[in-house]
Amino acid sequence: MMVSIEAGYRLGRIAHRRSQEEKESPVSAIEGSVLALLAFILAFTFGIASNRFDSRKELVRAEANAIRTAWHRSDFLPEPERGETKSLLRQYVSDRASAFQSADAERVERVIDEAERIQERLWSLALVHAYRDMNSDVAALYIESLNEMSAIHASRVAIGVQTRIAFGIWLTLALLTFFGMSMVGYQAGVAESKRTLAMPVLAFAFASVVALISSLDHPVGGFTLTRVSQQPMIDLLADIDSHRMARHDDR
Repeated sequence: MMVSIEAGYRLGRIAHRRSQEEKESPVSAIEGSVLALLAFILAFTFGIASNRFDSRKELVRAEANAIRTAWHRSDFLPEPERGETKSLLRQYVSDRASAFQSADAERVERVIDEAERIQERLWSLALVHAYRDMNSDVAALYIESLNEMSAIHASRVAIGVQTRIAFGIWLTLALLTFFGMSMVGYQAGVAESKRTLAMPVLAFAFASVVALISSLDHPVGGFTLTRVSQQPMIDLLADIDSHRMARHDDR
């Protein structure tokens, strides 16, 4: 952005020296129009990223509730399926609680692959129980909770990992940023004003918003403050461990 401002400033100085007819007022009007359009696109893009951030937060809460339901309903499974199921569910929660708070994209990919493997194993264990009693309402409820877990997992992967702001929007934003900052410098050059602190401040302000949008659009590897809190998963893991400890003490 500073390069765009500087380039526009030098072009403005050159244009003013070559022709005294290049006036500040028309240039200022054009500058205001371009900056207004840039602000609109920034607001539009930020809205997309912000809505997706809210969706990711809601999905974390929904997934924690779905896993909690599956955990409790797994009590109705007979042994040895019950013990293996609870162990797999605990691993499922532990992996997700830690991986999605990190900035390691490869680790997140590994956790996603492992989660899908665990889902397949949980489904296999549920089928073993269901085949023993095809009319079991308890088995149907447990399988329903597994289906909900799988659906929310797919949504989290789609919204949190795969979906991004379209390249065309980024390209439009980049072009408008270049033209807008250039017009700021050009207007200053035509007016023969000196370079002031206002120029880098303006560039920094716009750059901060673009950086924030980019971080919201990349939840893995973005700024720490824009990562979705995994507290619902952490709380669920603590509840699971407390239940396991309580049962161990009872025994």
